[in-house]
Amino acid sequence: MEQSATAKRRAALIPLLKDPEGEVSAAAAAALEQLEGVQSLESVVEQLKKGNMAAKVRAIYALAEIGGEKVIAPLVYCASRPEDELRGAAIDALGTLANRSTLQVLTERLKDGNTGIQARAIRALGNFRDPALIPALLPFLDSGDGLTDVEAVIALSRIDNGSLEERFIALTRSPNGATRAAAATALGLLRLA
Repeated sequence: MEQSATAKRRAALIPLLKDPEGEVSAAAAAALEQLEGVQSLESVVEQLKKGNMAAKVRAIYALAEIGGEKVIAPLVYCASRPEDELRGAAIDALGTLANRSTLQVLTERLKDGNTGIQARAIRALGNFRDPALIPALLPFLDSGDGLTDVEAVIALSRIDNGSLEERFIALTRSPNGATRAAAATALGLLRLA
């Protein structure tokens, strides 16, 4: 939005904050908040385009805080970037938002060559709490790497209705301490039948 248009709108809205009618002041406050969100979205996207790597990663997390449909496209784009830092941050952000339109992007990241990216995708998918994701996450229980298996245990415990209880019990005997800890956590998270 053009700066002058924003300033013009703000100038019209600010006096309404003191309106004696509660409805009017509430509407003015909401409209000002909306204008601020549009401005911050534009500045965050600009930082994403022109900033250094650290600024781009911060911008990705800022997009998750802003939320809404407008942030999905830049996050999906970043989730497919070649840079691990951008992919990982975008996956985290998409998981925070848990917008169903991003399920395919996140499930594609399960095939990423970087196990750290895979682990982030597993964690993100756990936020959807969708039982249809169980078959995609199940193979990671057997990875034994202490990273993707840990994320899979936690994600599946958030999604599953208790059918994986025996698998989680078996993982309490894993040689990997992180996996055993995740399995113990999962057993506490599972819904009781």
